[in-house]
Amino acid sequence: MSLELYLDLFSQPCRSVYIFAKKNKVPFEFKKLSLLDGEHYGEEFGKISPIRKVPALRDGDFCLAESAAIMLYLAEKFKTPDFWYPADLQQRARVNEYLSWQHTAIRMHGSKIFWLRLLIPKVMGVEVPQEKMDSAFEDLQSSLKLFEEKFLQDRPFIVGDHITLADLVAIVEIMQPVASGLDVFEGRPKLSAWRDRVQEAIGKELFDEAHQDILAVQESVKTIDSGKMQIFKPKILKLFM
Repeated sequence: MSLELYLDLFSQPCRSVYIFAKKNKVPFEFKKLSLLDGEHYGEEFGKISPIRKVPALRDGDFCLAESAAIMLYLAEKFKTPDFWYPADLQQRARVNEYLSWQHTAIRMHGSKIFWLRLLIPKVMGVEVPQEKMDSAFEDLQSSLKLFEEKFLQDRPFIVGDHITLADLVAIVEIMQPVASGLDVFEGRPKLSAWRDRVQEAIGKELFDEAHQDILAVQESVKTIDSGKMQIFKPKILKLFM
């Protein structure tokens, strides 16, 4: 049985796993799921990931959830280049530091902007109060400022001269509010230059391939069946509103 990756490229963590696997020529079967259609709640997927989250990996009888764990598993199994997750103690610690921090900062604030600007008003039909939008925008701006000043500083990449898993995880998260129509790179030359270096390290073709669906989401939301999302509506509104 070949290695299987269960992914929805609307999801930031799924895009990081997809890019990492493709860039490192990891042989895998792409199992596409739609989160917006609730396919992660299906009976068969529940056997792969009882926590009902993507990305998920199945390698024979072994199943694994969580994007960071999956990428580290692939790095070990397929002996990917050291720069992704450096053997050097302090460099690896810097990667771990960013991966630990981003959950409640860049990821949380970028996702909130995406939902408030796009999915909640356009698909769920709920008006977002301006004060909610303003607060979310301020939070994202604060996270981006901290990203530049603490994590990036004057280095080409987060850890130094080479891309790492930290940069990969960062770029997919920062692209999420961009997909909602908010240009987070405007007025941020340091962040823009870093994005260009990350894109070059990944390869523009692969970068665009991984992001083509999410960057087209402003058009694709027009065809989303809002009825399928009603089951998520109370949870989403409680989380973001």
